[in-house]
Amino acid sequence: MREIILLRHAHAEPAGLGQDDIDRALSRQGLAEAEAAGAWLKKHDLHPDRILCSPARRTRETLEQVLRVTGFVDQRQDARIYDATPGTLMQIADEHRECSSLMLIGHNPGLEHLVALLSSGQSGDFRGMPAAGLAVLHIPAEAEFEPGIATLEHFWWP
Repeated sequence: MREIILLRHAHAEPAGLGQDDIDRALSRQGLAEAEAAGAWLKKHDLHPDRILCSPARRTRETLEQVLRVTGFVDQRQDARIYDATPGTLMQIADEHRECSSLMLIGHNPGLEHLVALLSSGQSGDFRGMPAAGLAVLHIPAEAEFEPGIATLEHFWWP
């Protein structure tokens, strides 16, 4: 089995006047949520081999807070995660299929649609993914990404 852990960034500050969306920082609440996500991962002994993160400031800050709790892991930024569709996210994950456990830190609606597509087979069958929400999916080791291929093992949010 391969494990895919999807983490939506924690709550961010609203964009300031003239500030690009990609530059939004985590709020005080978001910092606490990201730390709680790290604690949940550690409590459930979930240690990804690699973390791929959107270049947005709020996702990078979410990653930093998680790693403060869980410890260092191979991490990389991938610009394609920002504003990605479920298809793009599946392609990115497939490029790292040598990892038995891979985490993607990104944004909605792409993440919540991906959870629904992989677990139920329908991208419209989503229930939302709250800020700092985590979904842990298991996929057969040699399987291709396709609708309904995954089992949703955990769904958590602070």
